[in-house]
Amino acid sequence: MLRVDIRDLRRGPVDTAGVVPATDPLFEGLDLSLAEPLVVSGVLEATGRGDFFWRGRLGTRVNATCRRCLKEFVVPFDSPVDALFTLDPDLQDDPSVYPLSEPLTHVDVTGAIREELALALSSYPLCREDCAGLCPKCGADLNQGPCSCGGSASH
Repeated sequence: MLRVDIRDLRRGPVDTAGVVPATDPLFEGLDLSLAEPLVVSGVLEATGRGDFFWRGRLGTRVNATCRRCLKEFVVPFDSPVDALFTLDPDLQDDPSVYPLSEPLTHVDVTGAIREELALALSSYPLCREDCAGLCPKCGADLNQGPCSCGGSASH
């Protein structure tokens, strides 16, 4: 349940959990490809008049292309998320706050899930920290050893 009824929040913190399919429209327009569904868990609670804090966790595996050798690989992803949702107009310009509007009937954490996932993933993934990349002259994968053209000598 990633969309919580405000009446439930008045009774206390609400567990949030869900599985978002890798092909869900939520991820459209993001430069990422999930290898499996996104598993979401967390707790949403009221913190004041019109403020709600969500402490969650996102987990999945993401398809990536190494920025050095261009090989495709899968990256495990597990990240905590803290998000503040508010009705307070003075806070709504803060990029770290998720604005709510009246009449408030639900708090939906899916927008925070989308944004936090996009922000947490590296735009420049490496298949491994010591990836040697490609030879700039012949394009050989230097992870397989030195190339025969000698172009990798400048590395």
